Parts: sequence; structure tokens; C-alpha cells
Amino acid sequence: MADLTYSQKATERHSSTGLVTGKGDANGLKVLVSSTVEIPPSASGATVKFGRIPSNARLSGISRVYWDDLTTTGSPTLDIGLASVNANITSDPDALSNGHAVSSADADGAQAIADPAEFGKPAYLNVNGQTTDPGGELDVYGSIVDAATVTNTGTVTLELFGYLD
Repeated sequence: MADLTYSQKATERHSSTGLVTGKGDANGLKVLVSSTVEIPPSASGATVKFGRIPSNARLSGISRVYWDDLTTTGSPTLDIGLASVNANITSDPDALSNGHAVSSADADGAQAIADPAEFGKPAYLNVNGQTTDPGGELDVYGSIVDAATVTNTGTVTLELFGYLD
């Protein structure tokens, strides 16, 4: 189980890599990751890191992903996955959602967690084949797949909400 190596450089304009502090540690909804990354023209398979979350964070269905028009030709899509930190899991590139069509802007966004059956479950249970909490943290990342983003540069914003027991 190797750690994921990110193949694309991104300029993060705002990123919170940990929990937003609040009153108490448990049961309050928190923004786990609120990150906007600049996506330069790139090849299919390029990845960007949004931030890190605790492996046992229970992810909320109100989590959203937004994007600009990222291409002039072709039909690239965006997958949202969870990756290994210190080899604690096998990285899963579409653990949260896949197939977001980024060939046109979506100011309304889309659900970052595609399957409603996964709402409220610990993050590690979204990783394919993972049945026990590996502990530690997981990287949240996006992958551009199915086609290159060709000539357009744009942004992708992820707001991932959750809570800790």
C-alpha cells in the first residue's frame, strides 16, 4: 500500500487541513475540508489534494463540490477520493463520488458524496474494501479522468462537512 503521489501542482487559495474549532469536539457539524484549487490544463489522470480528514469523521450529505468550465474540447470528469496517509489504507480514487462532468461550469454544485446510503458513515467505510478504522487521517483528493482538461484553467471547490463521535 503506497501513498498516493499527486501528479499536478495546484495553487490553493484557501484550505483548512484540519477541523474548524468549535465548542466541544463531538457531535457538532464541522467543515472538515473547505478548499479551492486552481486546475491548470492537464492530462487525464491528474490529481489535486483538497485536504485531510480524520479517518473516523462521519461525513454529511450536505457536502458539495463546485467547478468552472475546465475544457474547450473533450469530456473530462472529476472523481472525489480518499487516499492513504502513512500507508494506512489502499487509496480509492472515487471513494466519495465519480463522474462529475467538468466540461461546463456548475455554480450550483453537486453532492460530494454520491450515495445517500453513505451519509453519516465514517470516512474509512467509503474506501473500497475497508471494514475497520485504520486510525489517523485520510487525504481527500480529486482526479481528472476520462479526458484531458486541454486549454482551460479553472477552479474546483470542495466543501466537506462532517462530525466526530
